[in-house]
Amino acid sequence: MNTTIKVNIDNKSYTAKLEQNDTAKEFLNMLPQEFKMSELNGNEKYVYLNTNLFTNPYNPKHIEAGDIMLFGNDCLVVFYKSFDTPYSYTKIGHIVGLNTLDNKNISIKFEK
Repeated sequence: MNTTIKVNIDNKSYTAKLEQNDTAKEFLNMLPQEFKMSELNGNEKYVYLNTNLFTNPYNPKHIEAGDIMLFGNDCLVVFYKSFDTPYSYTKIGHIVGLNTLDNKNISIKFEK
């Protein structure tokens, strides 16, 4: 399995390292995809997928900027600020070097 993918946000290119789990494999098989992601809470972007992915949720207790997570079985979330959380997610991967995004809705393109 590929362990890295390309991520393009506002004409900036990043590399994301994927987890070695079934959710990341299913996400990888969906690519390439561009998602119009909505802003939430001043720390994350999210989009509801047209399909359900495999889940294995856990509470990470702390989110790092750049984390790519699945909330429930169909909500893709990209976090751009680090913080503590009481919520459970299934981890998909991590965008290397992502430390902030504007507080607005954006498009994010993921590709192999």
